[in-house]
Amino acid sequence: EYIYRGIPQKSSSAFGGVDFASGGFSAGTWAADVGDGLEVDLYGSYGFEAGDFGFSVGGTWYTYTGDFDDDYLELNLGASWTFLSFDMAIGEYANFGGPTLHYQLFSLTASHNGFYGKIGTFAVDFEGTYYEAGYGNNLTVKDTDMFDYAIALIHSDSSLLGGESDTNIVFTISKTFSF
Repeated sequence: EYIYRGIPQKSSSAFGGVDFASGGFSAGTWAADVGDGLEVDLYGSYGFEAGDFGFSVGGTWYTYTGDFDDDYLELNLGASWTFLSFDMAIGEYANFGGPTLHYQLFSLTASHNGFYGKIGTFAVDFEGTYYEAGYGNNLTVKDTDMFDYAIALIHSDSSLLGGESDTNIVFTISKTFSF
């Protein structure tokens, strides 16, 4: 399933992306099948580390080729310390020609040896909370990276989904290629 920030997008989805990173700068694009066209994301960021601390600032534009959703623009901020990371997204979307709506997302993630737990909560014109716990790793055979895999349990509360809570298990297999 394609579930983003606790919100189900599609029950089955193919996705792919291209990223470029140099020094602390990164930029990329990512696309996914959302049933009624594609979601195409463009993003860029700058991050740096100071001892055990990490900081990042960036932006994301979420756009859609069909009538699945409206375009979203976000400012992304992040801070981390050893096994904890805090992320904040400040965004807006045109609401299909209605009044422009604004949102903020705050998430806190703890991770260790491939295991992680996350809580994310939305505020302003869009509200709700989701909880995520999972494990991810890389399958390696005879020192050759085969693919990455992950499994996650995601629970979204009723205010996030407009009336009913939902719990999903998501299994992902992905392959990264370097140029």
